[in-house]
Amino acid sequence: MTAKKTKKKESDKWVIETARRVLELEADSIKALSGSLNDDFCQATRMLFETKGRVVVSGMGKSGHVARKISATFASTGTPALFVHPAEASHGDLGMIASGDLLIIISNSGETSEVSDLVNYCHRFAIPLIAITGRKESALGNTANITIELPNVAEACPLGLAPTTSTTMTLALGDALAIALLDMREFSSERFQELHPGGKLGQRLIKVSDIFHSGEALPLISEDSLMSEALIEMTAKSFGCVGVINSSENLTGIITDGDLRRNMDSNLLTQTAKFVMTPNPKTITANSLASEALGRMTSTKITSLFVAENKRPIGIIHLHDCLRAGIDMQGENG
Repeated sequence: MTAKKTKKKESDKWVIETARRVLELEADSIKALSGSLNDDFCQATRMLFETKGRVVVSGMGKSGHVARKISATFASTGTPALFVHPAEASHGDLGMIASGDLLIIISNSGETSEVSDLVNYCHRFAIPLIAITGRKESALGNTANITIELPNVAEACPLGLAPTTSTTMTLALGDALAIALLDMREFSSERFQELHPGGKLGQRLIKVSDIFHSGEALPLISEDSLMSEALIEMTAKSFGCVGVINSSENLTGIITDGDLRRNMDSNLLTQTAKFVMTPNPKTITANSLASEALGRMTSTKITSLFVAENKRPIGIIHLHDCLRAGIDMQGENG
């Protein structure tokens, strides 16, 4: 091995060791945070839950970047929230904070001068204030209604200057608050889909009822219908199949292109649907996720599924309906 390759190998080893040290320190800080949770966290969660207005999250520098993410997580999980920059607040954005709102200020030192106008505004208009800080006995910690103190853990930065473990803990704490509130609100997947209509999250939460065909579009015939009628219905509805129902309007069978091929002879058109159909067809409920319907069709190599309620067909979903909605097997599995 050349000296150059040896040097590169040693350098790569050092890089991996440094990265692992950082990740282990930050993992340890999360464990320390978990162990430090107490009644302050519970009180903060209750106060957030009872807030009638919005949750305003603020912070300077790296704390501000974390605050933006926390406010976005709140908003996407059922707690109306926004981020206000402390400096902009002093130049008019205080007007974004209204009566009934609640303010969360993040400052690791608790002595960030730029948040002073926000603090004064809260006291003036009786707006509840939650502080997230590394020092409970600080200017911010002492003036807040509730203070959640971060554990005293060294930063992963070897100089002890760049916010690393402190911002990781704050970010995780914001997630913990958001999910605790989500549970308290009994936030449903339906509501989550309403707030995430775009992208993979929204696609994975689309229900069968959102994209199925119903009413006159349903290809249905009775068990006593002749196959000549079945062919007309299959051709008119263009799903490549027709559902067969009994006198109680329950779905008892299905006739597909494959059934036609298997029964192809000179007597086919005079046979009844009950004679040709495949009994007990696969169905899905309207409340099922469309990704589940796609998964069933793909795994069983069929292109359509009837949507049934108490054995009665109320709709039909085609493979192409799922694909047009942007659903794919990656979304189903992921």
